[in-house]
Amino acid sequence: MSATAATAALPGIEQIRDAAARIAPHARVTPVLRSAALDALVGAELHFKCENLQRGGAFKFRGACNAVWALTEAQAARGVVTHSSGNHGTALALAAATRGIAAHVVVPDGAVQAKVEAIERAGAIVHRCAPTQAAREQAAGELQRITGALLVHPYADTRVMAGQGTIALELLRQAAGLDALITPVGGGGLASGVAIAAHAIEPALTLFGAEPQGADDAAQSLARGVRVTTVVPDTLCDGLRALVGESNLDALRRHRVELVTVSDAEAIAAMQWLWSELKLLVEVSSATVLAALLQQPERFAGRRIGVVLTGGNVDLHNLPWQDAG
Repeated sequence: MSATAATAALPGIEQIRDAAARIAPHARVTPVLRSAALDALVGAELHFKCENLQRGGAFKFRGACNAVWALTEAQAARGVVTHSSGNHGTALALAAATRGIAAHVVVPDGAVQAKVEAIERAGAIVHRCAPTQAAREQAAGELQRITGALLVHPYADTRVMAGQGTIALELLRQAAGLDALITPVGGGGLASGVAIAAHAIEPALTLFGAEPQGADDAAQSLARGVRVTTVVPDTLCDGLRALVGESNLDALRRHRVELVTVSDAEAIAAMQWLWSELKLLVEVSSATVLAALLQQPERFAGRRIGVVLTGGNVDLHNLPWQDAG
């Protein structure tokens, strides 16, 4: 499958099931944890899917691994390339290493240093660029031209979305009887893959997404009925600053995903709750899901909710509550 073809369509449930089989030798089946204290705070039964314990410290390994192992031998020999400020770059480097191929990662200036170091430790060849979406895409395109490497887009790639959708397959096996599910929303690869898989298995599930108020392009896009691309991200949730992809937005719309926007302060408070009650190292981007539940408890009261915790790659020398003053 070419990079162009890979970005052209949403995956179906069979592609997501194929992805689950493809990544099984490499990805972890992450645990689902409970907390009586957090249940009481929200007034709901919460089932936390701990993707912060996935290889590379984030759910991104699933999509990257599926994309890498879906390549033919001839394609794989050319290596892979992406642009990423953090977790996807690490995931693609780790996935490429499982197949013994090169991974080129374009990293924008200003990316969280701990995440850049993780990308390098994972074995990627790192290329720097200006901190804009246009610069990232231009640099990745130039690397494709020079190296012949295949693009694995962070979220607008059928193979990546299918890999992320495997989270829903696992979660719905691990926690039977859920009536709602919530994920963070950035570029939308996770939210779209999970929505497709979840509704294929449990069509009556209510689906939610959590988005930072300072990067609320998906919420604005759903409200206006057209993709909004003018939002300039201003949030501590560095993993959720990407604009939602066109196909990803289409999936959110088709599957009636309800978005809740949260402030950075709410996400930080939720991050602290997760650290203290679940004893888990969870990123502020990941904590947006609990922040959404805590913001509107009346909306979620009495539900059995699957809560996807997406990543745990925290810079311990620069914690978000220190940034927030």
